[in-house]
Amino acid sequence: MNLSPEWAESLRELGLDATHWSRVGAANAPDHEIFAHARAEGLVILTQDLDFSQILFETAANGPSTILLRLGDELNFGTRRRVAGIILQCRSEIESGALLVIDEQKTRLRTLPLR
Repeated sequence: MNLSPEWAESLRELGLDATHWSRVGAANAPDHEIFAHARAEGLVILTQDLDFSQILFETAANGPSTILLRLGDELNFGTRRRVAGIILQCRSEIESGALLVIDEQKTRLRTLPLR
């Protein structure tokens, strides 16, 4: 819920399947509910919320894959295009279970579970 629904639309336009949480569950759903839903459905979480990477670390879970954005201007279409390109480049790792952190300058990819 911390990312604009425009992200889902932009990612779909760029060839990725995406749905904003507001179409799935309650806006005030706790992180663990979103995490459980994504894990059960085999989905990937795209977020700016550090709590999801913390949940992955604390539980040593092997999913769901999580993409953590650490960006200044998340509403910029060029930024969304860059993020989509990185997701496509890392697709096999994401499908296998990964934490992908994308910031303004670099990306970091760690396979799950986190230790």
